[in-house]
Amino acid sequence: MKNYKLSNWLFYLGDDSLAWQKDYDDASWQAVTVPHDWSISQPFSKTNSSGTGYLPGGIGWYRCHIPLIQFPITDDPVVQLTFDGVYKNAQVWVNGYNQGIRPSGYSSFTIDLTEILQYAPDRDLVIAVRVDHTDIADSRWYNGSGITRNVWLEIHDPIFIKKYGTVFSTVEHNGDTSDICIQHMITNTFPTANDVTIVNELASMNGKQTFHFERKMILHPHEKATFSFHESVKNPKLWSTNEPNVYMLTTTLFYEVNGHTFQTTYTNHVGIRTVHFDVNTGFFLNNEQMKLKGVCLHEDAGCFGTAVPVTVWLRRLLKLKEMGCNAIRMAHNPHAPELYTLCDVLGFLVIDEAFDEWENPKNKWWQGHNVYPPKLEGYAHHFPNWYATDLKNMIERNRNHPSIIAWSIGNETDYPNDPYANPLFAEMTGNNDANKPAEERIYNANRPNTRRLTSIANQLINIVKSIDVSRPVTLAAAFPELSSQTGLLTNLDLIGYNYKEHLYEEHHQRFPNQPIIGSENGHGYSQWKMVRDTEYISGQFLWTGIDYLGEARGWPIHGSSAGLLDLAGNEKTRYFLRKSWWTEEPMVYLVTRPLETSTNHPLHWKELSRKWDYCIGEKVEVICFSNCDRVEIEQNGEKTSVSFDETFGYFVATIQATDSPIKAFGYKDAVVVTDELSTVLYPAQVKFTIWDIPEELLAILTTFFPNTDQDVVQITLSLLDRNGKLCDISQNVSISIQNGKLLGLENGRLDDVTDYSEAFRSTNHGNLMIYLQKSKDLKTQIQVETNGVKSTLLTL
Repeated sequence: MKNYKLSNWLFYLGDDSLAWQKDYDDASWQAVTVPHDWSISQPFSKTNSSGTGYLPGGIGWYRCHIPLIQFPITDDPVVQLTFDGVYKNAQVWVNGYNQGIRPSGYSSFTIDLTEILQYAPDRDLVIAVRVDHTDIADSRWYNGSGITRNVWLEIHDPIFIKKYGTVFSTVEHNGDTSDICIQHMITNTFPTANDVTIVNELASMNGKQTFHFERKMILHPHEKATFSFHESVKNPKLWSTNEPNVYMLTTTLFYEVNGHTFQTTYTNHVGIRTVHFDVNTGFFLNNEQMKLKGVCLHEDAGCFGTAVPVTVWLRRLLKLKEMGCNAIRMAHNPHAPELYTLCDVLGFLVIDEAFDEWENPKNKWWQGHNVYPPKLEGYAHHFPNWYATDLKNMIERNRNHPSIIAWSIGNETDYPNDPYANPLFAEMTGNNDANKPAEERIYNANRPNTRRLTSIANQLINIVKSIDVSRPVTLAAAFPELSSQTGLLTNLDLIGYNYKEHLYEEHHQRFPNQPIIGSENGHGYSQWKMVRDTEYISGQFLWTGIDYLGEARGWPIHGSSAGLLDLAGNEKTRYFLRKSWWTEEPMVYLVTRPLETSTNHPLHWKELSRKWDYCIGEKVEVICFSNCDRVEIEQNGEKTSVSFDETFGYFVATIQATDSPIKAFGYKDAVVVTDELSTVLYPAQVKFTIWDIPEELLAILTTFFPNTDQDVVQITLSLLDRNGKLCDISQNVSISIQNGKLLGLENGRLDDVTDYSEAFRSTNHGNLMIYLQKSKDLKTQIQVETNGVKSTLLTL
């Protein structure tokens, strides 16, 4: 099988009723590279929906010309076209033939072009795609617009394995032996029977370990059949979070036609591992107990929108890993296939989630969060006709990923009065009820009854289990106080609780056969301690790991600041606090705030800073995030011990400011770590830090993403004073590129509504992220202009 990525497309923002025709004149259209998100390059506007980041939608057309003469095609080929995701309402024509519509922007879909190819004497294909995202208040977060994921042309031989038709699973692991199962769904397009030999080779990535399995069978004319291998392997390298050992499964089909032997080869990466959730002792990976230290993620990345390069995700995930994170919940929809692959090779555990809403729409805030009235657009209108297809697609597409440990069928579909209600609760209260009118909190018999959710959930559970029984089915419950009484939780294998830690013990007793997990949690120390100190709680998933566009509180804020990393992928203050809770390697990190503000909130993040420019004698609260046994603060050569606050999980002391630097010492066993703050002057120089892909990952990236975006350069621009200290400042910076292409600028500031298409932006805490594509032949130069600093040039 040959697989070709279709990256070069033509794009038109607008509608044209004739653009589906093969001979349509598209000479004036814009050349774009797919994945492509057209919304992110448009201006922010207060007239757009706050829920989707104040960015526009609209209608757009894409066209791709494919001269098939450039591809090696055998006789009687099976040609298929796969879209990994188009947001949304994608209507596809091939050579003028209407191939239908796919409403979901998150689902992959495949079109068989074999017959259409027979009607193309010029052997050319013209693909036209109409994308309709006019209902921009269709989501509670930003989703982008366009062909936001990869498109593939797949050319198969007449005997071929169905799309997502190879299934790999670990049945059991005992001692040094793993029992595995490999299934293949094979189609014979010939009108005659054929003898077929299936050869499976399971090889470690370094090639040092290989397992070989072979079977012969007969395929009848036009038969679609499933063949299974039940095998045992000795001393396999198990996949885990610390050692994410991935195997390459190469499947080759051998068959004869008219005396000639043909072969076709398929590859899938897999992992050998077992997962288990125990009701009393929590989560086990490969029979070893561990806690899930998880975060939830949406799929945008600031200036890229939802068309995110693989290496941008790689940098972000590595930072989460460094913080101690070992698990990700894909909120609240299937994500791009590349993200799951990165989780496989980096060692993240994944809860994959199908839906944010079912047959009735949730409130979509378009004038600011909880500002009534809401709009009621969204996927719910398509759910009755498409839920089974979309759910099956998610399970079948992703089931071979060793990182995935559970399937979630929904997020907060039981949110009170949004829209479901029940007379069991006269007043319906949820997690996010600020500003909600009184009439929106009380039971209304005209609203859909919550018992309907139980019926839907059972249908979804049955679909999942008809495809995969190796992983538990869960959902993220917003109102388990009620859902536990209406049957919604009854048939789940794993119960997910959103912000309901106070119910854990009660429900552990009420549901003695169902494990518990925190599917969405706040960032507080008490929430983490409950997971850490309670054996039966498998883990938690923080909302969120990274800031995201949309779900905005009100103009000009156009995104959510709930993350540990900002939109630029840079560490926020709370990142280091979490690192002190989730990692063992000694660390210490200093922040301060004036004493008079410290009583407002134990950790009001906007008050905390790395600045040390207080008036001499001013009382300052010094906070140290550390996992060390003991912390001391040194000022003017004198050391003072710092006490640990058991309520909030950090070391804290009050001192009087001086003009001397302040230094923290952390002591753990025989290791001493330090951090220091000192007075910073005005910007005097620019520093460029180019992010490099870790050398140990280069080979893996080349293997799994051979035609990807490793030429995307990620550069952190920092404003420093004359002493080389980072200036915590917002200051405009202009960028010009020669012999390269500026892909975007991101500062992580959610109040900055500068168009992402511009070549200027302010720094945030002194930093600005530059994304560019360098020239393959010439030296790329970056020119930087900013106040107070002479023009700076960087040559790549």
